[in-house]
Amino acid sequence: MLDTWYDPTAIAIVLVGTIAATILRCGFVDSRVAAGALRGLLGAPFNVAKAKASLAIQIREIADDGFIRAEPRHFGDNEFDSLSDLMISQRSIQSLHGEHSKFKEARLANAKTAIRVLDCAADLAPVLGLAGTLVALGHARGAAPEDAGIVGAISMAVVTTLYGLVAANFLFSPLGGAIARRSRREEIDRDEVLEWLAHGIRRAGVPDMAPEPEREAA
Repeated sequence: MLDTWYDPTAIAIVLVGTIAATILRCGFVDSRVAAGALRGLLGAPFNVAKAKASLAIQIREIADDGFIRAEPRHFGDNEFDSLSDLMISQRSIQSLHGEHSKFKEARLANAKTAIRVLDCAADLAPVLGLAGTLVALGHARGAAPEDAGIVGAISMAVVTTLYGLVAANFLFSPLGGAIARRSRREEIDRDEVLEWLAHGIRRAGVPDMAPEPEREAA
């Protein structure tokens, strides 16, 4: 039974062909972004508890020493490490939202690109399945009905069509959906941590903006 539905040639035609066609249609840059997003699915999601625990130290130091003496605290997240540096250097929490928006826009743009590439792959997979079907039927042309070769060609034609449909609906489309869900969840979590950080600093009694030095009278 398994031998009937397992055909390495058909798998190569559908998967390799779909990937190659997707790269040609979407370009190497966007395809590389999609590959990065797929790798991201294998990693751990953004950890709200870890971020808050690390930033709580930052809030306590700002409350104790103020913006001037406090040191930025890093915990390995590019966005919040950058926000800590910016907040301390500018002595302000007002700059947090603007900088956060830049990171958010970049992440959303990458997620949309990855989803578009995978949607393209899902559209192309059935086409490559049909292409494999035509190749298999082309090999069967001229064979005698009793020849075993025509049976194998027809079997490959059917299996290739099936692989194209399976790849589209059970591989590429679900991966695009997984990236979309991960992206939505991450942005919700990051927004929550940002608001928690700003609220914590305000509760610590630190003003939103360090006072500007007085200008000398002319």
